Amino acid sequence: MNVLVVEDERRTAELLTEFIEAKATYLVVQVLDSVEATVNYLKKHQTQIDIMFLDIQLADGQSFVVFEQVEVTIPVIFCTAYDEFVMKALKNNGIDYILKPFKEQDIYQSLAKVQNLQQALGKNHPNIPQVAQQILAQAPYPADQPTLQRSFLVRYRDKMVPVEVTKIAFFHLDNDTVHVYGFDGEKQAIFKRLDEIEAVIDRQLFFRINRQMIVNRVAVKDIEPYFNRKMVVNLHFAIPDKAIVSRLKVTPFLEWLERPR
Repeated sequence: MNVLVVEDERRTAELLTEFIEAKATYLVVQVLDSVEATVNYLKKHQTQIDIMFLDIQLADGQSFVVFEQVEVTIPVIFCTAYDEFVMKALKNNGIDYILKPFKEQDIYQSLAKVQNLQQALGKNHPNIPQVAQQILAQAPYPADQPTLQRSFLVRYRDKMVPVEVTKIAFFHLDNDTVHVYGFDGEKQAIFKRLDEIEAVIDRQLFFRINRQMIVNRVAVKDIEPYFNRKMVVNLHFAIPDKAIVSRLKVTPFLEWLERPR
């Protein structure tokens, strides 16, 4: 079966591909990382795809935009660090909904669910997504709620040191390594992906402004316009790169800043 993977975190896409292709009957034919690329690809090649694994938060916006521009007829397995999009996923060909960080077994269970539905109804039966929606709607899903993390282990010289979340100003991905920056100016490496971090931090306190950076609301000094309708977040101290809010995240970011904790 041909699988399309849409995921903007390279390591996550590689891991997902590895899990899928461990099953002999599945082949990942394409990996995409944006809404725009997915729309263009589906318009040309959807008939050659059997299943799509779709990340909800992509670099250029939420992947639900895809369904506004293309009539998607294939089953979709949504992957996300958030549990708040379940109902919206169900309305967009959602066969299953996997919370990040996912495990190998999560992927296989989703593939089995699609295969069982296809065997029961016929591979090209037009009601596969609708049947799946009815099944998912009857269960309290997702059952496992992520536990908010109060501290992270970081590498400091030759030791692992716990750092309280409230002391972290921002997380930054640089050269495939995520670093933690404290309000005291200290920088340490943390051996987790941004997706993993995003899944277990308080979203009232932290916001992922782009693919490389998650910022603490307390660290924000002010905001100024940037080209192409983006914005730059100025923090209370110097940082290695400009903290640029991607265009499609500007509105939710501003709303988040105004939202009371």
